[in-house]
Order: sequence, then structure tokens, then C-alpha cells
Amino acid sequence: MNQNRNYCLSIAGFDPSSGAGLSADLKTFEMHKVYGFSVCSAITVQNDIEFQSCDWISKEKIIAQLEILLKRFPISVFKIGIVESWEILLEILDFIESKVEKPKIILDPVLKSSSNFVFHSEENDSVFEKVLQKCYLITPNYQEIQQISPDKNVEETISYLNQFTNIFLKGGHKESALGEDILYLKNGEEFIFKPKGNHVSEKHGSGCVLASGIAANLAKKLPIGKACQKAKDYTYQFLNSTENLLGYHNL
Repeated sequence: MNQNRNYCLSIAGFDPSSGAGLSADLKTFEMHKVYGFSVCSAITVQNDIEFQSCDWISKEKIIAQLEILLKRFPISVFKIGIVESWEILLEILDFIESKVEKPKIILDPVLKSSSNFVFHSEENDSVFEKVLQKCYLITPNYQEIQQISPDKNVEETISYLNQFTNIFLKGGHKESALGEDILYLKNGEEFIFKPKGNHVSEKHGSGCVLASGIAANLAKKLPIGKACQKAKDYTYQFLNSTENLLGYHNL
């Protein structure tokens, strides 16, 4: 048996229900046979249907967690969920770049929880653009991409974001083509990922699972298109693993 696994690191919040955030990411990493590291960015008080509060971990403690891991392990792929602000995220990304040559950053830009808790209430476009330039891929859904640039339509927002980074637009909230995801590469190429079936059961944390699945596949050196397809297939199985909001990973 090959004991050597590729490494992948999640920076995300702790969810006591273990459906989203760090727990979901680590479960997904393990199922993809990569070794998952975790850096906590927030302590949340929530379950699968209710979000009560979020206590942010300081930038200094986030960077300290990263520093002790990066001084020992050659981690090159990072999946990032909730962080307190784009300004803090930019400083975190600057630190990662100071320690890792050409890191692959997969950003799942969670702006609002499924129970409408707002993580980013004020946006700074210039800082956000600097964040995007440091990301290899972002994974918004249709609701999130509309929140990113409320003054633009979806096509205009995609064009704007694509100047800076690759985009995997999740189609779980796309009424005209439910479940159809699209990968927009900076070079202008587009790849459409059709859903495998008509029925899926909604899951708490499915966006985390998809983004961490992509990160895990990239850590295994798969090309971006194949990494996204495999992550989508895995997420489809996760969505249909139960009939309730908490999915299983032992597929």
C-alpha cells in the first residue's frame, strides 16, 4: 500500500454540526485520499438549519496556525471558506505566498449562510480584486455571484471576475438549468458540467464539499477540468447519501 499522500489545507470555520466548514473539508479530503490539514478562521454556533453567531479567530492566530504547519509540511493547495474580511484574507494570502511558491488557492466565497447570517456586509472592491488575483479558482453559486456585484448581471459579473481568476459557477440555485455548473477559465475556455440526475436532496455544507473536492483533486495533480468533474460527481453522491440535511461521506 502506498502510504504517501498529497497534502491539502483548509482555512475555514468550525461548524458544531460537522456538516460544513472544517469538518466537511476534512471528511472530503480523507475520502479523496489526500492528507488534510485545517486552520480555524471562526467558531460558529449553528446546526444544520439555524445559525446563531460567529466568533472570528484573529488574523494573528490564523497566521500562527499556518506558520507552524508550513514550516514542516510542503503544502501547495489551500481551500478557503469564511474569513472575517477581504482585508484580512489578503494578509493571509500574502503570508502564504511568502512561504509557498505558486500556491493554488481555491476560494469558496461564502457571503451569507443558508439561514441568512451575513459574513461580509461591506465590500472593498480594490482589496477584493487583489484577493482574486491571488486565487487559482473561486467557487460561487448563483446567489453569491449576484451578491458580489449587485449592480451587474450574472454575465457581466463573470466577465469582471474572469479578469483575475478562474471561476467554477455552481448551478444549484440556477432556476433555468438546475444543477448545471460551468467552469470559466481566464483564457476564455468554458466547460459545462451537467447534473447526473434530476433528483438531489439538499445538504448543509454541499458548497464546502464541492470546493474541498476540487482542492483535493488539484492536490493530486489532476488538471482543473478533471478535478472539477470528479468533485462534482463526488458531491452528487454526497447530496443523495441521505434524505435529510446532513450527508454521509462513507460512499
